[in-house]
Amino acid sequence: MTDSAPRRARVRAPELIGKGGWLNTGDQRYTLADLRGRIVLLDFWTFCCINCLHVLDELRELEEKHRDTLVVIGVHSPKFVHEAEHQAVVDAVERYGVAHPVLDDPELATWKQYAVRAWPTLVVIDPEGYVVAQHAGEGHAHAIERLVEELEAEHEAKGTLRRGDGPYVPPEPEPTTLRFPGKALLLPSGNLLVSDTTRHQLVELAEDAETVVRRLGSGARGFSDGGPREASFNEPQGLALLDDGSVVVADTVNHALRRLDPATGEVTTLAGTGKQWWRGSATSGPAREVDLSSPWDVAVFGGKVWIAMAGVHQLWTYDPAARTVGVAAGTANEGLVDGPADEAWFAQPSGLAATADRLWLADSETSALRWVDLDGQVHTAVGTGLFDFGHRDGAAGQALLQHPLGVTALPDGSVAVADTYNHALRRYDPATGEVTTLTTDLREPSDAVLVGEDIVVVESARHRLTRLRLPEEAVRVESVAHRTQRAATEVAPGRLRLDVIFQAPAGQKLDTLPHARTDSHGGTPIGPATRLLVSATPPELLLKGEGADTDLCRELELNPSVTEGVLHVSAMAATCDDDPANEYPACHVHQQDWGVPLRLAEGGVDRLPLVLAGMDETAPGQG
Repeated sequence: MTDSAPRRARVRAPELIGKGGWLNTGDQRYTLADLRGRIVLLDFWTFCCINCLHVLDELRELEEKHRDTLVVIGVHSPKFVHEAEHQAVVDAVERYGVAHPVLDDPELATWKQYAVRAWPTLVVIDPEGYVVAQHAGEGHAHAIERLVEELEAEHEAKGTLRRGDGPYVPPEPEPTTLRFPGKALLLPSGNLLVSDTTRHQLVELAEDAETVVRRLGSGARGFSDGGPREASFNEPQGLALLDDGSVVVADTVNHALRRLDPATGEVTTLAGTGKQWWRGSATSGPAREVDLSSPWDVAVFGGKVWIAMAGVHQLWTYDPAARTVGVAAGTANEGLVDGPADEAWFAQPSGLAATADRLWLADSETSALRWVDLDGQVHTAVGTGLFDFGHRDGAAGQALLQHPLGVTALPDGSVAVADTYNHALRRYDPATGEVTTLTTDLREPSDAVLVGEDIVVVESARHRLTRLRLPEEAVRVESVAHRTQRAATEVAPGRLRLDVIFQAPAGQKLDTLPHARTDSHGGTPIGPATRLLVSATPPELLLKGEGADTDLCRELELNPSVTEGVLHVSAMAATCDDDPANEYPACHVHQQDWGVPLRLAEGGVDRLPLVLAGMDETAPGQG
């Protein structure tokens, strides 16, 4: 090593193993030895997770810029049972445009070898096969790029860097009319408008739900207004009809709302800047000046366009008259908490449907069906939390869904739920409090619309719309209940030291001047440089240590009478570019939410390290 090379904690990288095998490599299997001489970035992800999808987008520019030295490998590590199905992973890799090799690890073998605790987690391996950095959550692309440049220089000088083409082999494109469509809308003409998500277009279909009338959008990822051929989208999803006949589009990866004029095909932007919302960004204001975060669905309720803001676990509204946006419900913490709108917790709301007195929502990560009443109170009809899911009918209090993405109001006051990972259409009747199954012969349904006496389902993973007659009788299905495959961490009863590991990336320093800071997006001052929020499910698990503070380490006290539960940890750290010549350096926000299943047991650990960025120096085997 040269004298100028930085000293880093290093640990030998465990081997890459996954029962599902490799994708995007032309059927070639790889070991770390095959990748020696390259910088390897492991992206531990699962396709249900909006934060993981954000990271996929963050990495695109980095991958392209360093394609001859950097190999990004997605390690798919499932949360839901459906995500452990190999074909589902194959579909997700295409659906989200993953342009690097992916290791399918359905049994979480590599996840466990790397002691990963959160989706997403990024691990950097140097050209000699040593782990040199770990990052959890979003917002790390800038720091990782700096590290990659340092590793390139260091290993070029040592003669241990190998340049060349990477192992990525793109799959052959499939010639279907639609490709992973997301949402659908019945137009006044009787035609159907569909968000053709993976092809970055909207498609108008005739009443038969098959014949293409026209395509809207260039078909390439982009963010430009204009006519039907010039305008561009980026993985559009939700659609809603306004009183003037125009259509609001949730342009998800552009973090924007767009407006389509069906008469002319003209597309304009209603809300969003094209930049992703971060903590510290404005939460209300002129619609074109406020950042949004992965809007997934839209619905008109109470005279406003409600937005399922999946990226920040909130509901926002857009006011068409005032042309403003703002938070309507949710704290931005991930979980299932009912109550007043400003105290409620959501987890990736992804589907909306409005009636006269309720806004229904599919809260996907808690596998829940919820609603907001006219007074702004949030209620849960079906679902218990982040880690319980399945397919069980009956009384709503014990019924189970699995990552639903869509909800549709039915004429009798009940609602149909696109129960996506159960491949089913479910029904909840508020009058009886019962959940039933309408049909199961679907493939990743993500939305449904009423057309006369029929219901047209968006079968996303079959790339089509499927017309069904609304059945009068429910389908009998065998009840199945699941919990996430993640193993619970065994901890000793009593005191538990929580350590969130954060080391400022090279070229940055932890910010101690909040009055002089703006975020790297040019937004408002961010506030304290660090923040740690801790809670538990059930709340009785924590006798001490709940709440928010600025210290990233905290002493918790666990209730010995509660044998298991989930510790919810949300951490944020802000750094600034360490350049004395710049009076107002750019600030970077690093943030992550963890849900850590715990089991209290004698002999369990008394310290819980969670790596936000850097390396846990107390971990064994480093040096």
